[in-house]
Amino acid sequence: MIVYGKSVLDEIIRTRYPVRRIYLRESDDKKFQSIEQMLKKIGYPYTYTTARQLEKLCGEEKNQGIVIDLDFQYSDESALDGNLIVLLDHIVDPHNLGAIVRTCVGAGASAIVITKDRSAKVTAAVVKVSAGTVFRIPIVVVTNLTNTIELLQERGYWVYGADMQGNNLFEEDFVPPVAVVFGNEGEGLSRLVRERCDQLISVPMYSPIDSLNVSVSAGIVLFDIARKFSSKQGKSS
Repeated sequence: MIVYGKSVLDEIIRTRYPVRRIYLRESDDKKFQSIEQMLKKIGYPYTYTTARQLEKLCGEEKNQGIVIDLDFQYSDESALDGNLIVLLDHIVDPHNLGAIVRTCVGAGASAIVITKDRSAKVTAAVVKVSAGTVFRIPIVVVTNLTNTIELLQERGYWVYGADMQGNNLFEEDFVPPVAVVFGNEGEGLSRLVRERCDQLISVPMYSPIDSLNVSVSAGIVLFDIARKFSSKQGKSS
């Protein structure tokens, strides 16, 4: 996979994510000198090349003079641990996936589950929208989401499904560990997934609209859960 940009490189460095090679624009800019020093320190392979060659590599002129060649690695179900796990029921828009990944990292989620079929996968576009945060959180691909929900329930997770017919999110008292499922952009949660969830929750609407974009809903839901988790920790300390 070819990805690019300073924020993406920052996340790769932060997580020490393995790369094939990093390409930097030939320049006298001190910014690239400091990047080179960091890459040498870590031991990442890098090459200087022309702006034109960088554009050919990534297909984008506005690449900030940084292009990275790497293999994205998905995680297996052993990564499903921690107080908050997010499951995506056939999210197909790469921009939604990237935005949700960034929100998950910001809200402290420990893993993301996506489905093998009829789902967006991690691509250069997803990496860009996530600002490189895809390298900070395990992303697990599963064949059957309901089976994964059952597995989490066996491990003690209370599984919530985000659904317009659900209970008011803000009135719910979230007790970790928790998993939350967000549905497809057009159809919402599939029937079997909805039935398998322990409880449905919704973002209350204060004006007559059908629904919010799934990435917006995910942001509201996950940060409300994170706030309530934090409040509980504060009371117990």
